[in-house]
Amino acid sequence: MTSLNATPALDCRYRPKWHYAAERNWLNDPNGLVHSNGVYHLFYQHNPFGDVWGNMSWGHATSTDLLNWDEQPVAIPCDEQEAIFSGSAVVDTHNTSGFGVGGVPPLVAVYTSAYSPSSPLAGRQAQSLAYSTDDGATWTKYAGNPVLDRASADFRDPKVFWYDGDAGSYWVMVAVEAVRHEVVLYKSADLKTWEYLSTFGPANATGGVWECPDLFELPVDGDAGNTRWVLVVNLSPGGIAGGSAGQYFLGTFDGVTFRSQTTVTEGTQTDDSRMPDYGWLDWGRDYYAAVSFSNAPDGRRLMIGWMNNWQYAASTPSQGWRSAMSLVREVRLETRDGRPVLVQSAVDPFGASGTALFAAGPEHLADGVRWLPAEASGDVLRIDAEFKAGHAGKVGLVLRAGSGDGGKERTVLSYDVAAGELSLDRTASGDVDFHETFPSVERVAVPLADGRLRLRLFLDRCSVEVFAQDGLATITDQVFPSDSSLGLGVFAEGHGGTLVRLDVVG
Repeated sequence: MTSLNATPALDCRYRPKWHYAAERNWLNDPNGLVHSNGVYHLFYQHNPFGDVWGNMSWGHATSTDLLNWDEQPVAIPCDEQEAIFSGSAVVDTHNTSGFGVGGVPPLVAVYTSAYSPSSPLAGRQAQSLAYSTDDGATWTKYAGNPVLDRASADFRDPKVFWYDGDAGSYWVMVAVEAVRHEVVLYKSADLKTWEYLSTFGPANATGGVWECPDLFELPVDGDAGNTRWVLVVNLSPGGIAGGSAGQYFLGTFDGVTFRSQTTVTEGTQTDDSRMPDYGWLDWGRDYYAAVSFSNAPDGRRLMIGWMNNWQYAASTPSQGWRSAMSLVREVRLETRDGRPVLVQSAVDPFGASGTALFAAGPEHLADGVRWLPAEASGDVLRIDAEFKAGHAGKVGLVLRAGSGDGGKERTVLSYDVAAGELSLDRTASGDVDFHETFPSVERVAVPLADGRLRLRLFLDRCSVEVFAQDGLATITDQVFPSDSSLGLGVFAEGHGGTLVRLDVVG
């Protein structure tokens, strides 16, 4: 395969410290997330030959702690017959596929073959297998591919898991007919022969193609006797903040059919006024194609997303490499205001090795910005803040503020007390002119808890991830500030607000 353009010289101005990015070239959707023998495997859509989309193959990285990732050789390369689109990977514990050798369970990747014009299946998307008998180091494509072909041009992104319930024990595949806004489910005893189960959708957000589904069961409030099934469906465009996003439904799954208990609208008629009522994984612009790890230890449900947006992904200001992943997030179901909702917490890069840089509070906030001392500044930080809104109109934080421009370059996280709304404003965040849709303000309704707002933020060199009210709502956005824009401030509009506490860790 050949590149659409030569890879330019590597420019690492915005390369993140704690968010995985390929050393060189293009990266998008996470694929094949699986834990095996103490190692987390992150596969991903990757162009080995350039920093724009093309030549889709599975890149590969490994980690033992979900924070420090080692890049591995390309796992499943494209060829003249097919591009290797998104999918999943499983530990075939019982060797149902027959790919295992010497009693060692194989890893099996289930991916979408996007067939090229030179293929006998030109124009189709169908599901195929590759397997590894050396714990993910090398992969072999199954000679009987494809294993599931619907003669469709838009059938893709299989997520496979082992189901064990009243209906039996078997593999379940969750994939999409992207343009039809349908999630289609199949079952198999051996990963090779698949039988149709059911279809879900269209429902809720249908303003773009549906992609990268996921289906898993979670206890509510940790109670194993009270569970819901979570169906994740990513879509682009049509997200809550514009462009790419991920939505979720809560319901039941009996081994055949997923039935949603949280569907707001059905069909393909999108009602923009109902968008805030849908379940969204993230309310920012840059959290897409999020899927969960298979076989994660201790029953944890761990997810990671592509930290970009198809509206401007090819234009972001990095050279030689493009795009990063989000931090890994653990997702749980908790009862809030009498109903179960998905809450998220990031795997914390600073948990064991961070250095406390600054602490403040409690203190009353005057009208305006209070700039914090230099020791609170930085481009890679965790910020924990709690505000008591009181009679203030707004309270919040100014992030990555410029030093020589009086703080005009800035990213602003603001809570509007009257509206009950948290917003992240990146319109003056630095380099915003590379695409007309990039300057933006993201918003989410967030209720105060006992009059207080709790925030946890992770700043990296090209991103802000916000977790509000203990993970009830998240906002993920890329930012591309100047190297010198490191300032941090707290602010209020009006009087009566209180900074209960502020902790900055670097």
